[in-house]
Amino acid sequence: MPALLPPALKLSLDLLRCPVCRTHRLLAGPGTLRCPDGHCFDVARHGYAALLTGSRATSGDDTAMVRARERFLATGGYAPVRDTAVRLAAADAPRRATVVDVGCGTGHYLSGVLDRLPAARGLGLDTSVRALRSAARAHTRAAAAAWDVFRPFPLAGGVADVVLDVFAPRNPAEFHRVLRPTGRLLVVRPTGRHLAELRGRLPALVGVDPAKERRLHRALDPFFETVRTERVEYPLPLDRPRAGDLVRMTPSARHLGGVDVGGLVPERITVSVLATVYRPR
Repeated sequence: MPALLPPALKLSLDLLRCPVCRTHRLLAGPGTLRCPDGHCFDVARHGYAALLTGSRATSGDDTAMVRARERFLATGGYAPVRDTAVRLAAADAPRRATVVDVGCGTGHYLSGVLDRLPAARGLGLDTSVRALRSAARAHTRAAAAAWDVFRPFPLAGGVADVVLDVFAPRNPAEFHRVLRPTGRLLVVRPTGRHLAELRGRLPALVGVDPAKERRLHRALDPFFETVRTERVEYPLPLDRPRAGDLVRMTPSARHLGGVDVGGLVPERITVSVLATVYRPR
């Protein structure tokens, strides 16, 4: 017998629109979501809505990457990043906010924002099936759905009070469309100093493009203006397991093959990110 709709998904059902029709609301059935025109989408037994249509996105994290991320985040290695993201995201949000996390991964940052906002609800979007399994159970008020950030979101317009984008790709036009006029966008991204010591030891690691900030602001400027930016930077001690997970939770893991990463990294590296709050124009 198909499972009933997960409570968190039911809580956010009014946000969703059929990704085929782009206009109809989705109606809940046992283990499915349907639109009035008959388009049907499964709700996975792990609790997330499988809304992706057409060819499957190939950029999502695989099982090994997600497990490495879960282990690393559990050590508190990025706790200052999470604390800053949560504080900035919740600062101007209404009590009963709707929070959309684009590229949500395991739901680590979304769950932190929902903890800060006890009456809020959240929805995470990601392409990784394995990450969505974790995101769907990251918080009792956090729903999760499979979606590709580069496509128009399967969401109604003007429904989000906060959009989170933490170490994830960006779709400025869709961020703007789904945000309320009073809403806020939070973008967290690495600086050129982020994990610099690792890149010195492991040339296969994906670097930070020096032009990344210019490209980011050029892309966002037609839709958003900056409210404030904070830098989070600190030294992070590494032991062998933490070092291995830090590297293998990133897209760089695909380029490293069977290299014993833990034996190549320094004992301490620099974590350096920028967190910027934007408001819609």
